[in-house]
Amino acid sequence: MLPIAFSCLAEELVIAHPSVNISKEDVRDVYLGEKQFAEGIKLVPVDNASVQELFLSRVLKMSAAKYETAWIKKSFRDGLVAPSTRSGDAETIEFVRRTPGAVGYVAAAKPPAGVVVITKF
Repeated sequence: MLPIAFSCLAEELVIAHPSVNISKEDVRDVYLGEKQFAEGIKLVPVDNASVQELFLSRVLKMSAAKYETAWIKKSFRDGLVAPSTRSGDAETIEFVRRTPGAVGYVAAAKPPAGVVVITKF
């Protein structure tokens, strides 16, 4: 007999504070510091340690080392600060929910309440 599959598998989602209006095409630029504002609102990207490797490979098409190097260069060249990192989904969701301009990513069985979903990845 085969085991029963889970009916609510997690999906990887890019989420944002309701104040944020960006497209899925903007996500890469937000995480690489190329897009810092949307409709006058300062964007605040946040990394999620629990799904960061998957996000980097699928969305940014780069390794963690390359991502870190890109931000080191950007901080010296442009004075920007790399996105802060949260430990997991719950912490990331709470940060995005409470922070105007926040953009994050999670693995969730359903879209979290109090945030908007930008795209699946």
